[in-house]
Amino acid sequence: MRIVRFTPPAGSKLGSDPHFGLLEDDMSIAAIASDPLYAGIFKQEEVFALSEVKLLAPVIPRSKVVCVGKNYADHAAEMGGEVPAEPIIFIKPNTSVIGPEDLIQWPETSERIDHEAELAVVISKICKQVPREKVKDVIFGYTLANDVTARDLQKKDGQWSRAKGFDTFCPLGPWIDTNFVPGDQLITAHVDGELK
Repeated sequence: MRIVRFTPPAGSKLGSDPHFGLLEDDMSIAAIASDPLYAGIFKQEEVFALSEVKLLAPVIPRSKVVCVGKNYADHAAEMGGEVPAEPIIFIKPNTSVIGPEDLIQWPETSERIDHEAELAVVISKICKQVPREKVKDVIFGYTLANDVTARDLQKKDGQWSRAKGFDTFCPLGPWIDTNFVPGDQLITAHVDGELK
């Protein structure tokens, strides 16, 4: 299943508030009644062409985005380090989350912004210290993320959450794939239409 969050077109019976939907046949979206993370999936009558809606971030984090840093050997080397024995954990506030086509705002305090294409795990419920054998029980699905970073600020003071936590610094989407199985997939990023 591929779940999207979208703004319906003008004149829709759904009004103008954001809604969730199921992406069907890559071209149409069947509206669902409410947030599938909390209320299940119940289709409504309304179906829209993908081309007539604005896609939003497919999930709105209730508190924060938890991130793992320096987990990719080539990027760690590029930053002058190695993959650490223990993961580096940092957070992005929920105000950093935007949709897949929304514009990233360049903060006045930074002169260098970098992108990092990432796989994001969407957690289905509040959880802590989940045993390895039960991890699948709390994963709702996967989406794509752009871990935007004010690289000059990160290098200047080492505060990852500050450098990565500006408003708009976490584009997500375009959808959550509940059937995706992580493996050796290649994730790429395009900046202003150019493959990076």
